[in-house]
Amino acid sequence: MSDTVLVVEDETTLLETLAYNLARQGYEVLTAENGNQALQVAREAQPDLIILDVMLPGIDGFEVCRILRKEMSVPILMLTARDEEVERVVGLEVGADDYMTKPFSMRELIARVKALLRRVRLIREELAAQGELTTAGSIVTRTVDTDETMKFGNLEVDLARREVRLDGEPLRLKPKEFELLVFLTRNRGIALSRDLILDRVWSWEHDGSSRTVDVHIRWLREKIEQEPSQARRIITVRGIGYRFDG
Repeated sequence: MSDTVLVVEDETTLLETLAYNLARQGYEVLTAENGNQALQVAREAQPDLIILDVMLPGIDGFEVCRILRKEMSVPILMLTARDEEVERVVGLEVGADDYMTKPFSMRELIARVKALLRRVRLIREELAAQGELTTAGSIVTRTVDTDETMKFGNLEVDLARREVRLDGEPLRLKPKEFELLVFLTRNRGIALSRDLILDRVWSWEHDGSSRTVDVHIRWLREKIEQEPSQARRIITVRGIGYRFDG
């Protein structure tokens, strides 16, 4: 069964060009020419990937991305005519997985589409092995009450206050350190690959690498482990990634 790609672009010529080239690669292609139509088609069709232009009539691409990211985990590749760092950062912060500036090479765009879809398949396979997929194949997240405080000995993770305490004393964690720790603790006892951690904690960061995870793990260990060099809480699983043992 071929993957479905939704292309959202108000420039007719480019929309048709993208649709034609994606169809030639074997994808089922859906199209939309404005933000409202994009939301409607995405909700009805549940595509495997969305190519989303920033400058759209009505609701712009940033807002479309922000709305969809709250509703589904579909990978989103954003397109823009401007190569400004602030615009790129905004796009990534609202949940885009990748970003391309016009004009772009069709070959490169196809390569990025394939890479994003391949990454999603690998993550789904890993989650399926852990029992975190529905029978329909959609990703589900283990739910934890946002008012809950998770306790692991002298370590407390307070979700409501976004605070971590060690021996009752608050720790100063960076936002990503907190999100990483929450993801690890919610999956206590499960070996998590670096790619899965990247997707769940840095889902917007296409250029992320295992180095990003390793560095943040080291910072966390320095703050929550009694002996960071002999970690008892965040365990390295050789050849895979990390496991939180509490």
